Amino acid sequence: MELRCAVQKYAWGKTGKSSLVAQLAQGNSTAPIVEDDPYAELWMGTHPSGPSVIKSSNEPLLNHLLSNVDSLGDEEKKVFGTDLPFLFKALSVAKALSIQAHPNKKHAEELFATRPDLYKDPNHKPEMVTAWLGPFEALCGFRPVADIKFFLQEIDELAAVVGKSACEALVKAESDSEETQALRECFSALMNTSEESVASALKQFEQRIPSLSAEKKDALQCDLFTRIATDFPGDVGCWSVYFMNYVVLQEGESMFLGPNVPHAYIFGDCLECMACSDNVVRAGLTPKFKDIDTLCSMLDYQAGPVDRFRMQWSTVDEFCQTCSPPVPDFGMARLRLPASATVDKAYGLPVRSNASILLILQGQATSAETKEDLSFGQVLFLKAGQQLTVQVKGEQDLIVYQAFANV
Repeated sequence: MELRCAVQKYAWGKTGKSSLVAQLAQGNSTAPIVEDDPYAELWMGTHPSGPSVIKSSNEPLLNHLLSNVDSLGDEEKKVFGTDLPFLFKALSVAKALSIQAHPNKKHAEELFATRPDLYKDPNHKPEMVTAWLGPFEALCGFRPVADIKFFLQEIDELAAVVGKSACEALVKAESDSEETQALRECFSALMNTSEESVASALKQFEQRIPSLSAEKKDALQCDLFTRIATDFPGDVGCWSVYFMNYVVLQEGESMFLGPNVPHAYIFGDCLECMACSDNVVRAGLTPKFKDIDTLCSMLDYQAGPVDRFRMQWSTVDEFCQTCSPPVPDFGMARLRLPASATVDKAYGLPVRSNASILLILQGQATSAETKEDLSFGQVLFLKAGQQLTVQVKGEQDLIVYQAFANV
């Protein structure tokens, strides 16, 4: 079944046809692209904040699942009930998203019970991000402590807003537990500094940057800092550049973000798959509500290089790969079928024991089962055990990403 999917026009999204999301939306519906509008996210799934509908009937996908429970796999229903446990997205990021983290399952239930106006569902939100169409930039997890110490020693303005006591505690920390506690104190002190003090320190550092040598600017990642500070003047989140790892994912590379991992996407296009939730705790780089106390208390303060978040894809055959994050809510597969796979070489996607959603990211094909054409931007729902056999058309390789429950 082909799906029609929701577009989210958040302020940080790329505008008009420059947005992958807008391009996909055009392939997914008949709505015209508005060039000045930001097209931030395409949601594929059943989440109530952006539910997909069946194109042929306009029936919400969730309603279809409730009345056709055999669409879901047996293990999927046993673990998750009669709804899809995952939410699949495409994102087009023009400027940084908020400094954020997602609660674990127990904490999500507590937040939903006590503050449903802010936290809209009781589910956790582990997620996997995969770069598409070139480099994807992000901040992710706390840097090695040695790096953070270096920045605090080199940037007086940053040290001033963190405070002398917290800085000294981090510098003197020797054991891992001491470093973790000192890092918690430093980051919490930063996030709780008055807006006036933060804005003043940011302005002072921005004014000092032009006088630095090229080598010093590079060491202090001034280009990255300036880009973010330009978009979010006076925002405490600008200083997060010096606490969090800066990572650039190349096309097809992925990373997994578990509960309580601080992160912020900065620029580029990506695919995301996550547990079916929209719970986000924010504390910077956003005009939305900043729940600083909750964020600082819940964060994973384990420091280290960003490679610990990277995910590896496993080869199924010459055309298909899969990736299995350490959660049951979702897994992913991707297919790249070359244009040279002509008429005599139809390819059957591996049959899944659970329901799945497919997104066609490039190329054209024909379904051997329905004889219908498939093309860029189409989103398909496959019920558990359903076969899809495709035959490439045209001169482009066919590229498809697939999300499904990982049970």
